[in-house]
Amino acid sequence: MTTKTVVNGVDVDQLVDTVGAIKEQPDIAKFRFRASNQWVNGGHSRTTIQSFYGAGQEDDTRSEPIVLDSDEPPVLLGENKGANAVETVLHALASCVSVGFAYNAAAQGIRVDGMEMDLEGDIDLHGFLGLSESTRPGYENIRLSCRIQTDASEDKLAELSEQVQKTSPVLDILRNPVPTAIHLEKAP
Repeated sequence: MTTKTVVNGVDVDQLVDTVGAIKEQPDIAKFRFRASNQWVNGGHSRTTIQSFYGAGQEDDTRSEPIVLDSDEPPVLLGENKGANAVETVLHALASCVSVGFAYNAAAQGIRVDGMEMDLEGDIDLHGFLGLSESTRPGYENIRLSCRIQTDASEDKLAELSEQVQKTSPVLDILRNPVPTAIHLEKAP
């Protein structure tokens, strides 16, 4: 019987095996994630996430869809049925950075006993409301503050932070433009 090596809730043996498999078969690293969204009313919409393509095949391990509601706060004419889209971006960034720290630390044998993040993003609504051509409609800047409880040295944490920032998909999406196509059609 083999004992699994688990650090920070991460099966390190499986992580190493996954990296090895991708090195041997680079095509299995190609993933396609999907989401479907339906407008409900006002600022409220509902996104459903379930299947995706990855590791060379369709993944159907999610027996139930993941449902995310989004809305606006009353000051922005919504009813608080969920976080608004730009708050969801902060959630996505925090989630991705958190996974990055936990997985990279585990791979290096660094135990993480706790991690907390605070995020803030600044938006000027002039852009969103079409009141200014010179004001971008999205975040002007985002600040993420991370506190990690660990016995790793400050130098090791700095190295870990650099690695996480270098490899975070969501941070990359935010820092680098992603070609995005929007196809519109009138429904019957």
